[in-house]
Amino acid sequence: MNRLRELSSKVMDVYQTLSNEFSAYQQAQSLNCVAKCGACCNNPDIEVSPLEMLPYALYLFDSGQADQKYNELGDYNGFSCMQYQRLSLDGKEGFCGIYEYRPSICRMFGAAGYKTKFGVATLSVCKPIKSSVPDNYSQALIAMESGATKPPMLAIGRQKIAQLDFELGEKLMPINEALRYILDKVLTLSYYQGNIDDFVAA
Repeated sequence: MNRLRELSSKVMDVYQTLSNEFSAYQQAQSLNCVAKCGACCNNPDIEVSPLEMLPYALYLFDSGQADQKYNELGDYNGFSCMQYQRLSLDGKEGFCGIYEYRPSICRMFGAAGYKTKFGVATLSVCKPIKSSVPDNYSQALIAMESGATKPPMLAIGRQKIAQLDFELGEKLMPINEALRYILDKVLTLSYYQGNIDDFVAA
């Protein structure tokens, strides 16, 4: 379990770096998320790696909620990230219930750079932001194409996480599945570690 805790600490360090980097760009370009918007959270198919959910999984384990959450995830058939807290019936308004532990895509998404299939860098901005501040979006595109400003790249942000642990960081899966996967790892390791400790004590 110590290895997972050390790995989790490294993930949180990268999260802080990503939050600072992407937030700084979004604020500088006035491309901040729309208040109470939950458009991206209201989707169970958002993909993350199990590694990205490790800090939250360990929090659940330490607070005695891991078994319950694991079972709830197995039964969940909702149409959003299970950690999303809705404020409207259609799910368009809400907030993240695990903001401190949210995965990297949640920290980077909104306004960020990515490369097209032709290798050309461009700007990805979510529809609600584009609609709310179209002029800011246009100005950000112009600034990027002129070389005046360069947005942080989604792929580079993902690499910073993935390189911490290839097994847990490389594979992507829907966010609810990723949490259940890493909870299974944590609970299994805890079970066998406990049995070993009991055997040694005996």
